[in-house]
Amino acid sequence: MSDFVLPVTCYALSGEVNIAYQTMGYGPVDIILVPGFMSHIEFMHELPGYTAFLRRLSTFARVVTFDKRGQGLSDRVSDAPSLEQRMDDVRAVMDAVGSLRAVLFGNSEGCAMSALFAATYPERVSKLILFGGYARRSDMSGNYEERALQRAKFWGTGAMIKTVAPSLATDPDAVAQFAKFERLSASPGVVKSFAQLNAQIDIRAILPTIRVPTLVLHRKTDVQVPVELGRELVSLIPDARFVEYPEGDHSFVRGDVSALLGDMEEFITGHRESSSSELERILATVMFTDIVGSTHSAAEIGDQAWRRLLDTHDQLARQMVEKHRGVLVKSTGDGILATFDGPGRAVRCALALGTASKQIGLPLRAGLHTGEIEIRDRDIGGIAVHAAARVMAQSQPSEVLVSRVVTDLVAGAGLKFSERGSHELKGLPGRWDLFAASM
Repeated sequence: MSDFVLPVTCYALSGEVNIAYQTMGYGPVDIILVPGFMSHIEFMHELPGYTAFLRRLSTFARVVTFDKRGQGLSDRVSDAPSLEQRMDDVRAVMDAVGSLRAVLFGNSEGCAMSALFAATYPERVSKLILFGGYARRSDMSGNYEERALQRAKFWGTGAMIKTVAPSLATDPDAVAQFAKFERLSASPGVVKSFAQLNAQIDIRAILPTIRVPTLVLHRKTDVQVPVELGRELVSLIPDARFVEYPEGDHSFVRGDVSALLGDMEEFITGHRESSSSELERILATVMFTDIVGSTHSAAEIGDQAWRRLLDTHDQLARQMVEKHRGVLVKSTGDGILATFDGPGRAVRCALALGTASKQIGLPLRAGLHTGEIEIRDRDIGGIAVHAAARVMAQSQPSEVLVSRVVTDLVAGAGLKFSERGSHELKGLPGRWDLFAASM
């Protein structure tokens, strides 16, 4: 397995405007993801959870993402586009990828245009999914014109993370990354014009004309768009289904993502993978870490101080795993279990986490192996998981130990490895060549 290659950006011509788009997956159904207020289809892959979300959808569909005209990698325009122009852009992207009919997945602001498109072109929409949406923007609290001016004033500082992804708002690195996302997505002037146009959105009159199967999804704790607006939205669409999640952010990648993806898959395909008798099996790099001498340290400094130190470690672990686009499966008490779709990122994460943890007085050891794993709801299983645990058990303090398959797969990635001999690993057949990783 090599590091996952991000999709290539292409362009569709909508009139005289170039619309940037990407595709991922080869499934029998197409999903067109209609973006919310911000988008930059290349940089969004740097945001925690985004690529993993699309990859999960791509296991059963071809996923198409695009930047609205005036934003991201699409052509800049003098005025904010109308809903009609945005519909033209969606149709242009569908034509460019050869999609005759697709599932529209509207997100936030993109819900209004998606609903209008489904009502206007039902022959091109098989199903409609609306997440975190609303029927009328003026229903949002406060003077929207004033809020638009404030949004433009603070644009590029990461201020929107407080309502889009408040679960990350106290993380300085996440705020800085979100600030860059804002700047790459659009300029303050464009933001102001988009916000002013959005204030006029009111699609209540057309919602009763939607005839395609519709699923409305909303989180009860959505700070950006109150859940009451999602309830109003579904009440106006004939036979629409509503799913309300008890917690999570306005961003669809922050919260109970597994439940959200399961509901989407079941709505689109008629079944969800997690309910199937067949376990999902994927190739992944598994990483186990362990705090060296944790029992002795806990006894030496006391339970309360140890708990605070562990909390700091756990926060570092989450940040490092997300930064390297991994999935934190669980905490093991004095370590973590995580998976990665690329072995190079997994090794770099283990090295970075080891350095950061050592700085707070908690030396780590880590073990990594690449192989097939079984996805079991929120846990994982399989021989590869056991192998990674056994590799870690051979690791010395402040050492990242990997199996030979990992070294073979990251050739040319700029990582260095030192031989640590051939070992018998408990419960696993044969002898295993192990290597210590370094930058």
